[in-house]
Parts: sequence; C-alpha cells; structure tokens
Amino acid sequence: MWDDKGEKYLDLYGGHAVISIGHSHMHYVQSLSKQLEKIAFYSNSVKNPLQEKLAEKLGQISGYPEYQLFLCNSGAEANENALKAASFVTGRKRVIAFKKAFHGRTSGAVAITDNPKIVSSFNAGHDVVFIPMNDEEAFNKIFDSSIAAVIIEGIQGVGGIQLPDDSFLQFLQRKCDENGTLLILDEIQSGYGRTGKFFAHQYAGIKPHLITMAKGMGNGFPVGGVLLHPDIKSWSGMLGTTFGGNYLASVAALSVLDVIEKENLIANALAIGTYIISEVTKLKEVIAVRGRGLMIGIDLPEALTNVRKDLLFKDHIFTGEAKPNTIRLLPSLALTKAEADIFLQAFTKNLQA
Repeated sequence: MWDDKGEKYLDLYGGHAVISIGHSHMHYVQSLSKQLEKIAFYSNSVKNPLQEKLAEKLGQISGYPEYQLFLCNSGAEANENALKAASFVTGRKRVIAFKKAFHGRTSGAVAITDNPKIVSSFNAGHDVVFIPMNDEEAFNKIFDSSIAAVIIEGIQGVGGIQLPDDSFLQFLQRKCDENGTLLILDEIQSGYGRTGKFFAHQYAGIKPHLITMAKGMGNGFPVGGVLLHPDIKSWSGMLGTTFGGNYLASVAALSVLDVIEKENLIANALAIGTYIISEVTKLKEVIAVRGRGLMIGIDLPEALTNVRKDLLFKDHIFTGEAKPNTIRLLPSLALTKAEADIFLQAFTKNLQA
C-alpha cells in the first residue's frame, strides 16, 4: 500500500483479516467493474443466479457442498442470524459463549462478546453464560436442556489468537449432538483459508450445525454468510435481508474464491504462516507465539510495548494488536516469503534495539 505522500507500506493486518487476496487484485477489480456496468442491486424478491453460483462454488471449495447458504452483509449480522436460526430450531434461547470471545457489536452478537464495556443495558437482556475455553468441567456444570446454542470462534482473534483444542471442539460437537443443541462456529476471522484449511475448525474434523463467515469473504466488499447444516429445515422468511447477496456482493465473493483456488492461496497461507511462526519462535525476547497459517499472535513483554509502533512508523509495516501486548498478524493469503522476511528482519531489529 502507499499513503498520500507516496510512502510504501507492507500490510500484515489486512483491516482485521478482511484483505484475503491482496489490495486491488486485478481479477477482483475487473469482476466488480464489469458487474457494475450491468446491474449492482435488486432485492431478494427476485432470484439472483449469482447467489446460486456462489453457494455452489463455496460449498465445493470449503468442503460443505451439502450445506445451505444464507447471505448477509457482515460478521455481526451472520452471527445474529445463526443465533436466530438456532433458537428457531430448538425453541430455546440460552447461549453458551467463551471468555475473551468477540462476535460483533449488534444486539445479540455483542451480548455473546466478552467485553462489558461495549455491552449496553439494551443488549444485556440476552440469556448468555460465559465459560473458559478448553474447560470441559466448566462446560459440563452449566450445560443442560435449556441451551439453544454454543458459539465459539475457530480461533479467537480479538482475544489474542487463542486456539480451542481440537479435542475440545470434538467434545462440544458430541455434547451438542446429545442434547439437541446447535453448535455455531464463528469463522469470521479464522475462515476462508487463513489457517491452512478453509475453516479453522476443520483441523478438529467436526461438522458444526452453523458456520458464520465474513471479513475475507469479500476482500473489502461487505459480504457475510451463514452455512446451515442440511438437518436444519429452513422455511421461507425464517431469515431475511435486503442487501445480502446482492449482485456486487456475490461477484466480489466469487472473485475471491476464484483467486484462492487458482493461486493456491490456502496452501500458501499454511506454508508462509508456518515459516513465520518457526522463525519468531527462535527469538528469545518473545514470550509466546500462537496461531495457524496466517493467523498469528506474538506475545511480547511489557518492556517491548513500543515494537508495534516502531514497525509502523520506522519500518512502514502494519500489524494488529490484542491487549495487553500481543502483536496480531492477519495478512493477505498471498503473502510471499520475501515479504515475510521483510517483517522478520524488521521485527528482530526492533526487539533488539
């Protein structure tokens, strides 16, 4: 990227994992431009064949061809609709979420977000209980027949790149299946190939009832979606949207999948991410490194709180953060080894300055 003064920057944050295939990718720009010359929008009262094409391609690439797709505009909206679907199916309203979770800022999504500062009195009426992630004993203590849904991120992003154990995800699937509860996997940051699989939960070999996605789905164009298990019998009007899956949104999402497939970006994310994690692990100043693929968290000591600012202002490298002192890397899946090396050299220099 370049600023208004012509200064060049390396973006390793992608606007919270939104930029999945790179800024202004030619295929993406051309696809949207061509569609804009035809038709940009009409309501969902009229069948849009691009939605069907997107659902088919997404099912094929993600490994979920049998799931239904509901299209919306953002991650928060995707989570709202997943929660609504779970409540419709079960007739229940209580939800289990996890400490450090972030699921969005709208009414239901913020209620299942573990941050009281952004939950207003209006949002606080939802029936939600938070427990520590990866704690089966805590889960068993509060899990009963009143639970409509369990929602968990494939990898916690805002929480500092915290990974659920594969065995814990398998445990959740088993308990939900036994109880008629729906398991919702929030893959809004961790999905779309970022971790080296299409969805992060696929490392655990589970099949959730609902999968939410957004961010990298449109590479900057507002697109969100929910994949619904074939056992969920939807009915006309159960979920709805005005703008979701409009012509431009569908073309944006299709072009992202085209590039991911043609440029083999899921394999690239795994290879480059594994390389970065391996190299950062060698640095004695680093407290811990977590992640999969190109979703990486680096914990630094309090004495090195300046490193992220130095990377930005001295080396022109964008990174993200999580409190208290975690650097988050969420770059384009097209990141090259040469670009990774630019970061590693600058990061090492700033650690040792």
